[in-house]
Amino acid sequence: MCSWGSLYYSFPLIASAMAPDLGWSKSEIFMGATLSMLTTALFTYPLGVAMDRGLGRWTMTIGSAMAALMLFSWSRVTALTGFYALSIVLGALQACTLYEAAFAVISRRVGAADSRSSITTITLWGGFASTAFIPLEQFLIEQFSWRQSLWVLAAINLLWAFIYSMCIKPQLDAEHHANAGEQDVSKARDRVAVNNALKNPVFWWLLVALTLYSIMFTVFIFHAYPILQEKGLSTDDVVKVLMVLGPMQFIGRILIAFVTKNAPMRWVGSVMACVFPLVFASLAMMRTNNVGWFAVIIACYGLSNGIFTIVRGLVVPEMLTRHAYGAINGLLTIPTMLARALGPAAAAAIWMIHQSYQPVLIAVCGTSVLFAVSFWSASWLSRSKPSL
Repeated sequence: MCSWGSLYYSFPLIASAMAPDLGWSKSEIFMGATLSMLTTALFTYPLGVAMDRGLGRWTMTIGSAMAALMLFSWSRVTALTGFYALSIVLGALQACTLYEAAFAVISRRVGAADSRSSITTITLWGGFASTAFIPLEQFLIEQFSWRQSLWVLAAINLLWAFIYSMCIKPQLDAEHHANAGEQDVSKARDRVAVNNALKNPVFWWLLVALTLYSIMFTVFIFHAYPILQEKGLSTDDVVKVLMVLGPMQFIGRILIAFVTKNAPMRWVGSVMACVFPLVFASLAMMRTNNVGWFAVIIACYGLSNGIFTIVRGLVVPEMLTRHAYGAINGLLTIPTMLARALGPAAAAAIWMIHQSYQPVLIAVCGTSVLFAVSFWSASWLSRSKPSL
């Protein structure tokens, strides 16, 4: 929750405050986000392999400590080149601290086949990132400044670096290997699992689906604030509407944990994939500034996104293989991070051309339809192929 909130959800609010203070354009600032996520894409696979080999404790500890240092450095930035350099380093650190890293640590601790309840628990808390950090960051900016708000975010990351170092204990891992012989066998098994996954069409359909999902998720999250303002909502109303995201994501994950706890993830994911086109089509067609209606739309998005985050973490062991979780998840994450990198900048460019977010919403709606088709294809192909 704290990593997502401080390194991801706070960015649009900080960007809005930076622009008038430093005289940078929207596209110049969002280029920082693009560089950050491009770097994340480069690091996902090697860090996934490192997680599979039991280095999760140091990866997350050092990643959070370095994130604290980078956030503090960000608070002192005055030049665009310095901001871009910080963004690149923060991109590498996001690969060390966000969901992919946490899922890999948990998968190794309890075993991929038994990770469903643990991943659900992590995402239950992670779902409150936007609810907690959007109003927190807004408060800090209004009461102090965007620079001083970054000091608070840095302190939060430093605290969690200490907690990770104390709580992540590789010797307790279900897949812990005490001797070199066992480690060699595990490495060879994981290499076979990765090669088999690359030959499986399910992997490639999932890769396409998750990449498209990443595009629509990132474009909307990074631009939701100005999108809702353009629809006629005040700044306070936008914050109130976006605060619905966290609780609805929480409700979605509760449903996964208790109501559909035995349902196959490919079924759950297929149902949720059909909701996103309806959400974005409704948002694009909205012609009123009634806060209640926007809250309903954002609530549906939050519910679906909350559920699909768990689906995203469990498709590898259910639809592909229970081995080499970090490596295969890392491979799937590379194009999704590239999409996250290019999506916000592309949306900003479309806005600059049309001076309107309506074409952006139409493009996101089309992306969501393609995402649904791709995930259904992966689900259909994997229906009779149990993971090994």
